[in-house]
Amino acid sequence: MRLAEGIVIDLEETFGVLKFSGQRRERFVQDEDGNRTDDVKERTYDLKSMKQGMMIQVSIPAEAGIKDFKYNQIVALVDPVIDTVANANFNRVETSWYMKAKDLVIATAPVKPQEKPSNNDKK
Repeated sequence: MRLAEGIVIDLEETFGVLKFSGQRRERFVQDEDGNRTDDVKERTYDLKSMKQGMMIQVSIPAEAGIKDFKYNQIVALVDPVIDTVANANFNRVETSWYMKAKDLVIATAPVKPQEKPSNNDKK
């Protein structure tokens, strides 16, 4: 099954604050014979997700340009979508998820601290 629009996510709820870590890889365009060209199709970046407590990867189209932000710079994703790919092999299926976005930019809005429950809540 493939979702036409992917899985649209609530960034704040899912990932919290995102911090730039670095570029992971470039994916290149292939010619009609399946050979790799020198044209970059998309770039994948590592981001630290404060809510998930781990590194996540996001792929951005090459048209968005190279992202060379400072390490730990707080960033924001533009129109992110999560999608899956499933590969069936005889009696088993392997699935993978991936996240894409139209762009990766420096966060401009102030970031709210994560709310912690108060011990003084009385009812």
